Amino acid sequence: MDGFLFQAFIYLCAAVIAVPIAKRLGLGSVLGYLIAGIVIGPLTGLVGSNAEAMQELQNFAEFGVVMMLFLVGLELEPHMLWEMRNRLLGLGGLQVSITTALITGAALLLGLYWRVALAIGLILSLSSTAIVLQTLNEKGLTKTDGGRASFSILLFQDMAVIPILALIPLLALPELTNEAAAHTQTQGEHLSLVTGLPGWAHALVVINAVAAILLCGHFLARPLFRFIATTHLPEIFTASALLLVIGIALLMTLVGLSPALGTFLAGVVLADSEFRHELESNIEPFKGLLLGLFFITVGAGIDVKILFGDFTTILGLTLGVMLLKGAVLFGLARLFSLKLGDKWLFTLGLSQVGEFGFVLLNFSLGQYVLPPELAQTLSLVVALSMLLTPILFIFYDKFIPTRLQRQNNAEADAIDEQGSVIIAGSGRFGQIVNRLLISSGISTVVLDHEASTIDMLRQFGIKSHYGDASRPDLLHAAGIEQARALVIAIDDQKRTVEIVEYVKRRYPHIKIFARAFDIKHDYTLKKKGADVAVREVFSGSLQMGAEVLKALGMHPFDVEKMSHAFRRHDQAATEQLYGIWDQDPDIINNQLFITRAQEHSETLREILEVDLLQLHDCTERGWTPPPKDYAQKLVDQHPT
Repeated sequence: MDGFLFQAFIYLCAAVIAVPIAKRLGLGSVLGYLIAGIVIGPLTGLVGSNAEAMQELQNFAEFGVVMMLFLVGLELEPHMLWEMRNRLLGLGGLQVSITTALITGAALLLGLYWRVALAIGLILSLSSTAIVLQTLNEKGLTKTDGGRASFSILLFQDMAVIPILALIPLLALPELTNEAAAHTQTQGEHLSLVTGLPGWAHALVVINAVAAILLCGHFLARPLFRFIATTHLPEIFTASALLLVIGIALLMTLVGLSPALGTFLAGVVLADSEFRHELESNIEPFKGLLLGLFFITVGAGIDVKILFGDFTTILGLTLGVMLLKGAVLFGLARLFSLKLGDKWLFTLGLSQVGEFGFVLLNFSLGQYVLPPELAQTLSLVVALSMLLTPILFIFYDKFIPTRLQRQNNAEADAIDEQGSVIIAGSGRFGQIVNRLLISSGISTVVLDHEASTIDMLRQFGIKSHYGDASRPDLLHAAGIEQARALVIAIDDQKRTVEIVEYVKRRYPHIKIFARAFDIKHDYTLKKKGADVAVREVFSGSLQMGAEVLKALGMHPFDVEKMSHAFRRHDQAATEQLYGIWDQDPDIINNQLFITRAQEHSETLREILEVDLLQLHDCTERGWTPPPKDYAQKLVDQHPT
């Protein structure tokens, strides 16, 4: 027991220390777990001395993969898949099939047996969902065409894991299977429902097991969850969710199939259930912890002797795989007409091998498809390709946008008109500003770098021009010298600040109105020269709060009065706090800023309480029909 507690302590310490550092450095949580495993395993030897204990721990940690496939299934709503069908099947299907074929062919040329070569091709064709989606979210690139294309491929790859898991056991090598059979006889056999059955009976049992999962998931799971929901005991709902996943995994193991296959099917069946989000929130913490433990065990099991003993070969294999995948991705980007910047984002972002590579390598090893030495080498290739991914994203950030700005001037629309106001960004924020100005008789010129948004607006008769508003030549073509105002409504915080800084320096007469993400962004924009910065959700949030107060029974006049008081006080407080922020922009560590903000919050509460206590007078009766005894109440309240 003491040894187990010590091992658990070491694993948790490694995760708590390494993962936040890796996230801060932009490496992502998956690489953080891998690095943690390498440190406590091959580098320091804190774990790994007991091979049997390591194997048991890894078998336990692999349950995180089972839970991950269940959550992937829950996300696959039929209507979403139908809307994405063209890119999902086109981009995703072509990427996996072409990459698998090329890597399989390369492995055959290196002298590997065809079953081994095909398994390697399938494993290395996948990319890292965790790293790519996290990086795209952090950089605000998920809404770009390259980001959406990347998501389509990643989603298809997640779905492709299931048929790959079903196919890999069929590729087992006879010599490895015979060795395993001899070992099993000496160690004892595992519980199975299909051992000794003829082929037709085995197939019948498997079909019935899959059918049972689908039928029970559709007809029994939902009534069960409805019944449990009436108890209002969150821990019982969590226990039920775990029971569902563990029970399906056990059934799949008993019939000789992958547990991940069964849980994935169950997730798909429950994808349109009203309990989908509740199931996700209950399973997610267990999935994250067990999956992190799985990656730590992978890192701890890496043989550094193989890495440093033949580093040149492993590096060459890694770069070869990434270049081959990159060539396929770039070709598909051209086939599907992605713009040049999106092509590079798409190509560089998906050229690595993903976390499912570790999962499938361990699965292939357990199914006697790959020999242990080859599996170790391929694990190093997967890990090294993932370590190189942040470098590729840094390369994209540093060089691609700058190069495109120089080379792609011809791609922007020719601007044949000028207006009093230039609006940068025609998304949901910029559209409303533009409509109000046009309705008021103000001429505008709208710029946006999303071609799909521009095409949609043109269908409604709203003219917009394709182009990046941070480019000086486009601002000049739009008539920045003669314009009276510039509205910056894009959702990229960094580019917004850059545009404000440039325009205020070159055209100081222009009034700049900028969309701010939060209070810190608001202050930064004002410091750089924005005349007005509007927090993008402030007015909508204030209106929502007002509607809630009305629904709770507060008089509409009081609600309106308090909303105006809140807005005025917030504006005054924001202006006063700006001076304190300017002395130390790090709000979290600016103690004076925090203290003053708390004082303003208390003052606001007192103001609103006083406003609420004030009585209505007759001039307010137009807000709502007065009650029948309204006049008598006034007499009672003011007897004089």
